[in-house]
Amino acid sequence: MSRVSVIIPSRHERFLRPTVDDVLRHATGDIEVIVIDDGCALPVLPVDPRLRVMHTETPRGMRAGINAAAQLATGQFLLKLDAHCSLSEGFDEVLQADCDVDWVVIPRRDRLDPIAWCRQETGKPPIDHHYLNWPLHKPDDPNCGLHGSIWPARSTTRQDILIDDEMTTQGSCWFMPREYFLRRMWPLDQEHYGNITHEAQEITLKCWLSGGRVVVNKHATYLHLHKGKTYGRGYPLGSGEHARSTAYCADYWMHDRWPAAIYPLSWLIEKFWPVPTWPSNITRAFAHYREVMAGAVWPSQNDSLEP
Repeated sequence: MSRVSVIIPSRHERFLRPTVDDVLRHATGDIEVIVIDDGCALPVLPVDPRLRVMHTETPRGMRAGINAAAQLATGQFLLKLDAHCSLSEGFDEVLQADCDVDWVVIPRRDRLDPIAWCRQETGKPPIDHHYLNWPLHKPDDPNCGLHGSIWPARSTTRQDILIDDEMTTQGSCWFMPREYFLRRMWPLDQEHYGNITHEAQEITLKCWLSGGRVVVNKHATYLHLHKGKTYGRGYPLGSGEHARSTAYCADYWMHDRWPAAIYPLSWLIEKFWPVPTWPSNITRAFAHYREVMAGAVWPSQNDSLEP
């Protein structure tokens, strides 16, 4: 097995220390952990030869931190992890056992109780699959965007497929060969997307549309804390950042602007068809989006996109 470099971006993260402890405890192979100190005070971290800290005097943002850490990493594989997560035993060896040269691998996601530091009992199943919304799926809301949503029906019907295609993901944890990240993903685009938003869309669409594969690996699980209002945001959103990122992401991919793509976005929609929120006439859905963005009237609930 090869070395895995675990990258943990951090800015005012209350649960950074237990996350780092968890990673060091549950790895069974050769790892290094790179904590990105994005211009803020860190908690006391464990003394461990596998741990490195990247200090920055002034905040640079999550994407910039990941870009820098990936260049400094010494592992053959990268695992990016939010600073409020727990990982299953042997995650590092399990994930690389099923990871081809152009794959992005996502562990199965579940919910974290950060106080007890264990799986939160919600009565809900783990989260295995996500889909990309049609950007016009909410009438009268031009900012709904190309977001990723949980796909329970796909999770249910494909629950026995343990390494399975994943259309997109939530973004709190991803795994891939370091060389692939540097060749295909780097640099993550902070200028247009901003600090933290639409990370999953940027990564998964770069992978799928250039001929790679995104998969969920259900042999490995990570527990993620949805912080919400209870624990607050670590990385801040600048004024209007989310709206700008939403508009840019939808415009960029719906118009097939990425020069390295060998497939259009419509190819991905067709691959996972039927996809919730998308009209049955995929060609017309793309054309209608472009018409609306060019100034056409926004669709009403009763407008039909059928021929």
